[in-house]
Amino acid sequence: MALASGDGAWSLFGSTRLSKGLALVFATGYVLALVLPWTVEYLALVPGRTIPFAWNVVTAGYFEHTFLGLVSSVLGIVFFGKLLEPIWTSRGMSLFIILVNFFTTITTFALSVFLYYVTSQGKYLYVPISGFSGVLAGFLVAVKQLMPDYELPKIKLRAKWFPSLLVAFFAVLYLVVPDAFLAAPYIIPGTYISWIYLRYHQTKPEAKNVKGDSSDEFAFSTFFPQFMRPVVYPVATFCDKLWCGRRNQSTANLEDDRGDGSGPLPGSDPIEASRRRERGARALEERLNDNPRENENANAAEENV
Repeated sequence: MALASGDGAWSLFGSTRLSKGLALVFATGYVLALVLPWTVEYLALVPGRTIPFAWNVVTAGYFEHTFLGLVSSVLGIVFFGKLLEPIWTSRGMSLFIILVNFFTTITTFALSVFLYYVTSQGKYLYVPISGFSGVLAGFLVAVKQLMPDYELPKIKLRAKWFPSLLVAFFAVLYLVVPDAFLAAPYIIPGTYISWIYLRYHQTKPEAKNVKGDSSDEFAFSTFFPQFMRPVVYPVATFCDKLWCGRRNQSTANLEDDRGDGSGPLPGSDPIEASRRRERGARALEERLNDNPRENENANAAEENV
């Protein structure tokens, strides 16, 4: 069953089970916050009360207690779920969401405590923080990885710049508006943690023995304009030494275990990585250009059969 709303990508009834389940979780949390406002203190991240209420580092990422947050999270998970889950599989999508949400919340907790000690302002410890925005920002990183050259119609903006522009906007907003960090604290940590996961740890269905995406097109420096990359390069080099050294050693051990001299493992070859990206880009473009009326006709034909 599809909802003819003008765009198949935004159809809730045509979305995946994972997307529907998370949308239900967001809606339930919002209603719970309206009916029982005191639950916000227990389900959202309140850094000053995380000890002993340690469970809020898990629940905060799935709890929306504002209407704007609810709408953006539901639309975001429905849209990106239909784009990414068929490529990643349900297990891969779930793992991405769980890990990014958890480590984004942990990072935000540390930043809040740091800002409290720097400013001595209690709001950084006791204003409730929650939402799915860190994972939504991470989905933009995934789009950058899979289809960097996709352009938005009319404005001619390539997908590879989506995460960079989002981070730049909120970085400026944090500097201009003092309380902006409390309103949307997950964006920058979610973007960076998503890149770490996709770059160094994600396993591909077609190459389970190889982790991450080591292609130059997905390097840390590609998040920055060309003139800034010489400055960013030392940071990128440090990240590669920190994360990539262990991965390269693991890949080398796997190749030694094979002992057949047949070349690099599937997924470790830059050419193979480029082919994977092209396949992902084609799949995403097909879904972005999906015609909901054609889907309805196909569904009707299947039912008649």
